[in-house]
Amino acid sequence: MKKIILFLSAAAILTSCSKDKYTISGTAAGFENGKSVILEAQDEKGMGLIAVDTVKIENGKFEIEGKVTEPAFHTLQIEGVQGKIPFILENGDIKIVVNKDTIQKSKISGTYSNDEFVKFNEDLVKVQKPLMDFQTANMQKMQTAQQNKDTAVINSLMQEYSKIQAEVGVTSKAKYVDYANTHPKSFISVLIIKSMGDDPTVDAKKIESMFNSLEETLKNTKPGKAIKAKLTEMKTPSVGATAAPTAK
Repeated sequence: MKKIILFLSAAAILTSCSKDKYTISGTAAGFENGKSVILEAQDEKGMGLIAVDTVKIENGKFEIEGKVTEPAFHTLQIEGVQGKIPFILENGDIKIVVNKDTIQKSKISGTYSNDEFVKFNEDLVKVQKPLMDFQTANMQKMQTAQQNKDTAVINSLMQEYSKIQAEVGVTSKAKYVDYANTHPKSFISVLIIKSMGDDPTVDAKKIESMFNSLEETLKNTKPGKAIKAKLTEMKTPSVGATAAPTAK
């Protein structure tokens, strides 16, 4: 019994340690030894990406370790490869399998936020499929119409495209809202709510209700604090506003 207790205690210590740091275990088959893998984060002003760590590929693998105080979107840039791999950097074991031929098809897994990020994107692709299908089916037709300056065909295709685009937009927006309402532990939810707060037509009470349902850890992230500030701003009367008269 004593041995079992000691084993469980050791396992608990190992588990807690793994949660206090992040480990990005990467597989990069087909890349030369010595190729750089750059971990990038958005700068404080949100104007671009800055390198925060760099490692080398050795025997088709790489590893990056560190600590973060809260989750945030980062990217991986592979030396000599066009395109970046977006993922959510958070403490835990993150696995990334780099697709050398199509960097956008690289696979990310290993932590809750990244598993949710992958599933959320897969669902969005399904929602936006009608738009992609229309583009694929009518690309040649549009090119021919443009070459022939056939404005009737061009206008018809554009009108049809706009109609599908509007429908997909409504469905996508509903998808975002539904996700945020049903995933209070997901970092993606706090980003969705922050984005909703930037819409001047949105109902402040709806934003506040969705925000209040989030886990406390998410409320205290940078986007969470931005939502708090936005809600305060929404509730504060604008400068020059006249107060409502009181009843006498």
